[in-house]
Amino acid sequence: MNVKNSVAVVTGGASGLGEACVRNLLSGGAKIAILDFAADRGEKIAAELGKDVIFAQTDVADDAGVQGAIDKTVKAFGAINVVINCAGGAVPMKVLSKKGPMPLAAFNRTIQINLVGTFNVIRLAVEQMVKNSPDADGEKGVIINTSSVAAFDGQIGQADYSASKGGIVAMTLPIARECADYGIRVMTIAPGLFDTPLLHGLPEAAREALGKMVPFPPRLGQPAEFASLVRHIIENHMLNGEVIRLDGAIRMAAK
Repeated sequence: MNVKNSVAVVTGGASGLGEACVRNLLSGGAKIAILDFAADRGEKIAAELGKDVIFAQTDVADDAGVQGAIDKTVKAFGAINVVINCAGGAVPMKVLSKKGPMPLAAFNRTIQINLVGTFNVIRLAVEQMVKNSPDADGEKGVIINTSSVAAFDGQIGQADYSASKGGIVAMTLPIARECADYGIRVMTIAPGLFDTPLLHGLPEAAREALGKMVPFPPRLGQPAEFASLVRHIIENHMLNGEVIRLDGAIRMAAK
């Protein structure tokens, strides 16, 4: 897929990894639709970046909301060629704490946003992508999902997060196999410790300590490095149906 003149939907595109992808792809000549729940931030970025970027406030777990954002994108730019799923989050919580068992609603909400939300965007985007004209390889679209090393090395307090991210890993291959018939590639990135807004509230000393847990390079990953891999996946037709750990060789301890 040629980034230039492509249309990319980026969920969670108003901050962190998603925002880095928006800026990277825009610099390559793509048109971007930012789907994010944070309206103020999303509208600000879209206004800053100009006419080739639109914003749609979106809860990725909401059927009608995502359909509306997809429709808005197609109306603005005529098609959807690329989807990058970065929306997600979780609140660390033990199965059993001093306050009692983990509320089932908390577990379910993480699954809904991270896993169901990712699938919701995929299914509605694929419906649009199949309408695209194929390139010389027969390619019509590229989907890139965001998992986490927690899918493999989940820590104490991450049961909901690890389950949601593990689900993204598990569905990558079956969706890629189906979408192969449609000329659409499906990939997943599992990032390690990255310098995103999730960590910005920590003291600098704590952030440095987290970075030193990474074997090499011994630092937090930068969102621009994630975006660089996203762009390579888009442009490399042979990358399909696989999960790439982007983690500096870290393997998370139990806690």
